[in-house]
Amino acid sequence: MGQHLDDVFASLLARRGTQGRLRRLTLPSPGSVDFSSNSYLSLSSNAVVKAAYLERLSHAWNQGEFSLGSGGSRLLDGNSPAAEALEREIAAFHGAPAGLLFNSGFEANTGLFSCAPQKGDVVLYDELIHASVHDGMKLSRARRVPFRHNCVRGDTRDAGLRSLDDTLRDLTSREQGAKYRNGTSNVFIAVEGVYSMDGDAAPLKDIVECVEERLPGGNGYIIVDEAHSTGWMGERGEGLVSHLGLENRVWARVHTFGKAMGCAGAIVLCSPTTRTYLINYARSLIYTTAMPYPMLAGIKTAYDHLQSGQVESQLTHLGHLMRHTHNLLTSLISRRQPTRQIFHISKGLPQSPIIPLFTSEARSLAQFCQERGFMVRPIVAPTVPAGSDRVRMCLHAGNTVEEVELFCKAVEGWVRRQQDTAMGSCSGPEAIVKQSRESSKL
Repeated sequence: MGQHLDDVFASLLARRGTQGRLRRLTLPSPGSVDFSSNSYLSLSSNAVVKAAYLERLSHAWNQGEFSLGSGGSRLLDGNSPAAEALEREIAAFHGAPAGLLFNSGFEANTGLFSCAPQKGDVVLYDELIHASVHDGMKLSRARRVPFRHNCVRGDTRDAGLRSLDDTLRDLTSREQGAKYRNGTSNVFIAVEGVYSMDGDAAPLKDIVECVEERLPGGNGYIIVDEAHSTGWMGERGEGLVSHLGLENRVWARVHTFGKAMGCAGAIVLCSPTTRTYLINYARSLIYTTAMPYPMLAGIKTAYDHLQSGQVESQLTHLGHLMRHTHNLLTSLISRRQPTRQIFHISKGLPQSPIIPLFTSEARSLAQFCQERGFMVRPIVAPTVPAGSDRVRMCLHAGNTVEEVELFCKAVEGWVRRQQDTAMGSCSGPEAIVKQSRESSKL
């Protein structure tokens, strides 16, 4: 008999461990300050929201509407008036004609991208698009073509990937591109509202204009994953598409509820016809148990909070924290002047609550901060491109100015330690011998 399967797995895990890429489940330390989770509005721990949720469950219990599970898929016994009413309400909130609930953002993306593109179609996708979109595209019958991250126009020949405009031009200018020029085949363009690792927003208005210019026949279909822009972006947290007034120029949106909304699940916003098509062809909807009532109640409660007006002060505070954190980190770099290998951040003001702290020693920085009571995580290749390791800092409406300032002091303490270590390694006996040898060559 061949090698036991567990031995094969153990070997693969050991190899991943030697490469520093072994993933582990961890638990947050009790009492640590959260600068890691995606709960940007802190709704999952908001006392007002939790009380409203419990009141909703109690009311459903008293009315005989409460059930612990849904009992089946939406197409069998799992559908409910609550689910359909919630879909209509969410679609109206975001200015969409219709919506279809999924159990998670991953299932929404895999369901949508696996069945919407037809044979002969092509999906153009931002190189940093989420893994769930990749998995959905692999299940589809369409060709897949990446374009350079957030690059709409410009000469990118030396950058490895072309801009969106160049990619569309190449696609439609070749002899086989006639089907895209005349609209007999479709082009899907996949982007995110805000990218989860870099925290930058898509230049969506430019993307829409570029697609409409290159595909004037109307066969360019833009899909925006709003996972990290839902809840906090815009006046009411409606997301990037609504914030820019592009509801009628974007074909489909995926809004997820497990991040800023503080609960779980997702919805695809689309036309009524597309909704019916997904009900018939999206396997991640057809063959899974529908959301139970407690999950629907959580989503409903979160949206009620967005529409109540109470979120405005939270959004204002979050915006202040974003600017203040950037100023503190910029000041830190100005004072300490670390090398880019040790520490750097993006120059512009943050476009989201996600602020990547770039360093070649991401695990060391994360551990240093964790030991001082701050929950942050290192993000390294292959989750991010090689050479762009970072600690991913996420701000929340529940964080205080004092917590941000103490965290930035901890980061500065680590930078100072790294610089002192580097200075020591350059002044030891081995460095003196090396300098002597170099001098003798002059």
